[in-house]
Amino acid sequence: MKLNTIIQGDCIEKIKEIPDNSIDLIFADPPYNMQLETPLYRPNNTQVDGVDDEWDKFESFSEYDAFCILWLKECRRVLKDTGTIWVIGSYHNIFRVGNIMLNLGFWILNDITWYKSNPMPNFLGKRFTNATETILWCSKGKEHKKYTFNHKLMKRYNGGKQMTSVWQIKLCTGEERLKNEDGKKAHSTQKPEELLKRVILSATRQDDIVLDPFFGTGTTGAAAKKLKRKFIGIEKEPEYIEIAQKRIDAINDFFDEADWEEETKGAQTKVSFETLIRENFIKAGETLYAGKKDSVSAVVLSDGGLQYQNTKGSIHKIGAIIRQTPSCNGWKVWYIQRNGRRVLIDELRKEYFNSSLQSFRQLAHNSSV
Repeated sequence: MKLNTIIQGDCIEKIKEIPDNSIDLIFADPPYNMQLETPLYRPNNTQVDGVDDEWDKFESFSEYDAFCILWLKECRRVLKDTGTIWVIGSYHNIFRVGNIMLNLGFWILNDITWYKSNPMPNFLGKRFTNATETILWCSKGKEHKKYTFNHKLMKRYNGGKQMTSVWQIKLCTGEERLKNEDGKKAHSTQKPEELLKRVILSATRQDDIVLDPFFGTGTTGAAAKKLKRKFIGIEKEPEYIEIAQKRIDAINDFFDEADWEEETKGAQTKVSFETLIRENFIKAGETLYAGKKDSVSAVVLSDGGLQYQNTKGSIHKIGAIIRQTPSCNGWKVWYIQRNGRRVLIDELRKEYFNSSLQSFRQLAHNSSV
């Protein structure tokens, strides 16, 4: 297989060219079969740019079901016994897809709820605002129990708390939203990179192979590259491939989590933010920044908290306020200036832990001598 590449063509035919039992993780964002019948307008009479692409249109439910059976069969064939598949959808299609997956032998491990903190309103006012999508996370079958899942790693990513199956992540907006030459969104259903980051980080290891049969503008490939994983993308539309390739080629940095490994029992680093201040790894009065290039900042307090505008709180609390989420892992939010560059405070925590461990070993050695 040629890795880190985008293959143009029909996903069903192209997956057939992939060897059996060769893929570690599949992320599939298939057509949702949205069944839009009439244009949708906002209260100010401007038309909503919804999903009306030809690739999302099917003549009937039976045609859609037949399509899903074919591509899912091929996905199950190429998936390793230790691999998993993640399929995302909305209420339009996910229940049909889930039924098909069970009938084909897949085994559902979790239904992840992607809770959108900034959903599109229901302009007609005839239904609740739809603020969620569902990701079915499945193993190859009930008997395949040795699938990859980085439980401790994800707990670490979540600030020391076990990650739940509800993921609050914003819709893809702002600079992350890719635009075409006309300034319009390049793809109607582009997913946020944070979503794919969690999927890939939780269920793969470095150099594992990730397959996306509906590659679109390449979010899966971008996240895989930043996490030092390999990818194969399949996409039918040439304009999406061009955008995706440019996007991935421009990546020259990795996520900090790319080198994380699933920790063995008892290996987790337990160092508090207050400890770093007490040991002068971080000093009261220093400035922390909410990102590598972000201008949003907070001041370190002597008690181990942060001062952000008129609010005081922990690195996690203030981080959640800035990210506009119920909770967050502050170790993965805050950066501090060191030697002319910004360093993630989690890196200082590791540095302190390693130096303390080295000192302990030296002390133990001297005592034995």
